[in-house]
Amino acid sequence: MKSPAPAPAPPDERPITRRARPLLGTLVEMAAEASPAVFTRAFATVEKVQALMSYHDPASELSRLNREAAAGPVTVSGWTWEVLRAALDLAAETDGVFDPTVAPRLTALGFLPPIEGAPRADGRATWRDVELAARNRVRFHRPLRLDLGGIAKGFAVDRAVEVLQKAGVAAGVVNAGGDLRAFGPTEWPVEIRHPNEPGMSAGSVGVRDAALATSAGYFARRRHAGREITALLDGRTREPLAADTSVSVIAPSALLADALTKVVFALGAASDSILQRHGASALVLDSRGFRAIPPIHHHAA
Repeated sequence: MKSPAPAPAPPDERPITRRARPLLGTLVEMAAEASPAVFTRAFATVEKVQALMSYHDPASELSRLNREAAAGPVTVSGWTWEVLRAALDLAAETDGVFDPTVAPRLTALGFLPPIEGAPRADGRATWRDVELAARNRVRFHRPLRLDLGGIAKGFAVDRAVEVLQKAGVAAGVVNAGGDLRAFGPTEWPVEIRHPNEPGMSAGSVGVRDAALATSAGYFARRRHAGREITALLDGRTREPLAADTSVSVIAPSALLADALTKVVFALGAASDSILQRHGASALVLDSRGFRAIPPIHHHAA
């Protein structure tokens, strides 16, 4: 589960304008040399993603899929299709480690609410039961629950950055509660929270013309079966992952960075080849400190 990370500090003395709005279940912040009209368009893009893919909004396309797609094909927008395609591609690549159909388990653990008016989810359903057909149609082979919370926030950040860039903004950053993307030639320092002391910084990472997403259980821990758990699950087992760990991924897009944090959480060092295929890297922070995936090798001069 995402938690708000401190916003990157301005890299220099340029007249950076900052704007923030509560969206996507968190605070979305933007910093750039942009006019109010450009910021308005960028936030409107984030609002559109929320309206399409919110699990909690019964009027969203995602909610309509969860109610109707088991009975027959449902046509969705190009953006919802794009995010579903990316989610299913990553599910296939990771053999289900990343699985956007874990919502029933999250409901059972108290992290997501039940859905009104939807058929009861089949406990055997997985990502393999989601079919993407021609002309943006989606069909479920079993009743299931899609939740795009592990990838849609990154997609929204990418779309907001796209708006800023198309408006001619040379540099800036968009941060949606720990999923952020910086663009332009400037390096932005980003603080990484300590997983057990979220009010403290464990270190700083410089991000330039790339995305960084952090997943941890800072503010959403709860006790279950005698242990602390978070909403981060291994899609293969549906079991919660470590509550005392933080994973940060740097990738070319916020969508990728967002989704890959869950893969690294579940696979640890075994995620090395997946990260490299996507041009990404990760920092894992736990009681042992930071470790990099792929490992950083130091060579003597």
